[in-house]
Amino acid sequence: MSNSIMILMLTVSTFLGALGLAALIWGIRTGQFDDQSKFIDGSRYDNEEDLHDAAMMDEKKKAQEAKSKREKEYGPPD
Repeated sequence: MSNSIMILMLTVSTFLGALGLAALIWGIRTGQFDDQSKFIDGSRYDNEEDLHDAAMMDEKKKAQEAKSKREKEYGPPD
């Protein structure tokens, strides 16, 4: 392999590594990885009633999607 290709590959990989490091440092400084309410909300909304409500909402959503799909199929032609 020629030296120019090796130099190009090293330059590009170093640039991409530096770009990734800069993005990581930016994310840490701006608080992109801070989720202070994750564990509190996990324990607060972790009971059977909330699970049942979520399942009911999912069923309603699926029923509504099926209903709108049937209405589109039986609509008058344009």
